[in-house]
Amino acid sequence: SLAVLQGLEDGLKRADADPSVKAVMICGENGKFSAGADIRGFSAPKKLGIGLAPIVSLIERSEKPVVAAIEGVALGGGLEVALGCHYRIAHVKAQMGLPEVTLGLLPGAEGTQRLPRLIGVPAALEMITTGKHIPATEALKLGLVDEVVEEDTIEAALRLANRV
Repeated sequence: SLAVLQGLEDGLKRADADPSVKAVMICGENGKFSAGADIRGFSAPKKLGIGLAPIVSLIERSEKPVVAAIEGVALGGGLEVALGCHYRIAHVKAQMGLPEVTLGLLPGAEGTQRLPRLIGVPAALEMITTGKHIPATEALKLGLVDEVVEEDTIEAALRLANRV
């Protein structure tokens, strides 16, 4: 939603400007990182505001480490947000994917560029063209996430942020 995008932008800009902030963690609510955009909004009239791609680029350009704490699902735009982060931790039960293709859409926030850089072209093409969701353990093997945990993902992300 526009409110989430605005919150991400505001929070990142505040964190980057605050010398007491050493790292940033992005997490979801209620055990889910992000299922991406609400497709009902695709047919709604376009409103002025920030788009997802500039937010993901803002995350990527942050001078401070940004850690994604992935629980539940990181799908579509949610995975693209995680791809912009410098580090990613996932709960063992998390699922990741770019399911837009099943609706006839391509990922629109540069996930088609970031994913191949991270996991290689063959694995990225499979995810992008099939919409397949992968479990956290497979994401770890591919290099999509840096760590998989069975414990509290937020606590693990905070420990990683403190290490880096």
